[in-house]
Amino acid sequence: MATLQVGTLASPGILSSPHQQRQEFVSQIIDNGIDHVFVADHVSFHVGTGMDGLINAAMLAAMHPKLRICVGVYLLALRHPVLVARQLATMAEAAPGQLILGVGVGGEDRNEVAMCDVDPTTRGKRTDECLEVIKLLSDGNPHDFRGKFFEFERAWIKPAPATPAPIVVGGRAPAALQRAGRYGDGWLGIWSTVDRYAKSIATVNAAASESGRGPLALHGLQAWVGIDDNRDRARARLAKAMEAFYRVPFEKFERFCPYGSAEEVADKLAGYKEHGCRLFNLMPVASDDASGIEAVATIKERLAGV
Repeated sequence: MATLQVGTLASPGILSSPHQQRQEFVSQIIDNGIDHVFVADHVSFHVGTGMDGLINAAMLAAMHPKLRICVGVYLLALRHPVLVARQLATMAEAAPGQLILGVGVGGEDRNEVAMCDVDPTTRGKRTDECLEVIKLLSDGNPHDFRGKFFEFERAWIKPAPATPAPIVVGGRAPAALQRAGRYGDGWLGIWSTVDRYAKSIATVNAAASESGRGPLALHGLQAWVGIDDNRDRARARLAKAMEAFYRVPFEKFERFCPYGSAEEVADKLAGYKEHGCRLFNLMPVASDDASGIEAVATIKERLAGV
């Protein structure tokens, strides 16, 4: 079974502060025993906000050789898979073992997909094809490919990664769970109750077995969490942040987003660990970045003891 890994969000402060302050955040993450940071990926989300997940991952990997980075999740359907295969090979060569690639189809903002000249209704099938190409090109040999969305001859990505980055596939829909079973090293859940999480992992592992791959080990959960010793304050802070980002009332998310002290949050997350979660990507909404990092470290310590 995979080792428990608990990571924190690479917040705007961690990503875009002056270099010295970024370095201090990274050092705090490493010193507190947090396993990784994770970064999001959007081209132009709702009001134009966004960030390139793989560029941010490369920047963070260069800041500390022990820092692992999870992209959660990369909108693979918006990119050409041969170019992404090259990016992954470059990361594997420059920062071996530091990257975990989460892949998702997006869709909260359909215009983000459409503006990239991708039909939003095809993003799932395009993602399947992209994953197939990336897997194909990971062996360092030349390949031809003819699919519905991509076609090429003698594509060749060298040097082949000695150890390709693990891929966790996100999404709640049945097609996403099947995708994780066919192509992923695990599934990355979000907006999921504990019961639904357990059933989803069973579905993913069944799909993996049907594909001749056996049960998968690197199942994860991505969750917003509100941190404060005062639960009302933790909720208010979390609600404000999520409503600003998603443009929908917090009540739609509340049952999926623990809040309170770090210990209370850890106790809420323990059920996911019990049902096979081994990769936690936590988005702490706290009074400041340093407090969020400390809270994630406490959550990890408490989960490790469960």
